[in-house]
Amino acid sequence: MEKCPGSEKMKEWKTVKAEELTGNPFVRLGRDWMLLTAGTLGNWNTMTAAWGGLGVLWNWNVVYAFVRPTRHTYKFMEENDYFTAGFFPDQYKEALNFCGTHSGKNVDKAEATGLVPEEFTAEDEEIRGSVVGFSQADTVLVCKKVYFQDLEPGNFLSKQIESHYSHDYHRMYVGKILTCKIR
Repeated sequence: MEKCPGSEKMKEWKTVKAEELTGNPFVRLGRDWMLLTAGTLGNWNTMTAAWGGLGVLWNWNVVYAFVRPTRHTYKFMEENDYFTAGFFPDQYKEALNFCGTHSGKNVDKAEATGLVPEEFTAEDEEIRGSVVGFSQADTVLVCKKVYFQDLEPGNFLSKQIESHYSHDYHRMYVGKILTCKIR
């Protein structure tokens, strides 16, 4: 694959409130995708996600993300308290496709795509470390895990849902958005 452009000449990050984010979430997530990333600069993994959401729960702005237990990122989501949801301009679609079709167990996704891992922290007293996002993103949401739930097939109220599974049901993570970085 042709590597994506680096982070040179990138605008500085600006911190905004979640309510100031722009863009249609159905387009940004469902069509454009996001990179869900957990871990530290020395030990992280990322995966492409198109299933999830942004909303308000327990009076917090949150990200909902779904990860199958067989995904390499699952281990990182389980072992870390924080994750990022990164959104990218259109020119990075090929890199996001690669990150969604190759396992971090077998390939260095940053090396293969040219995406540049970057350390993010939050302007919030709850943060106790850092988390990885990517320099080429135009939006990075730094989240603290506050809840998880395994999807149960007995709770599906539409038979169409089952067509997405043969086994390996997702775990849903809810992350409280601590910081929103945009370019």
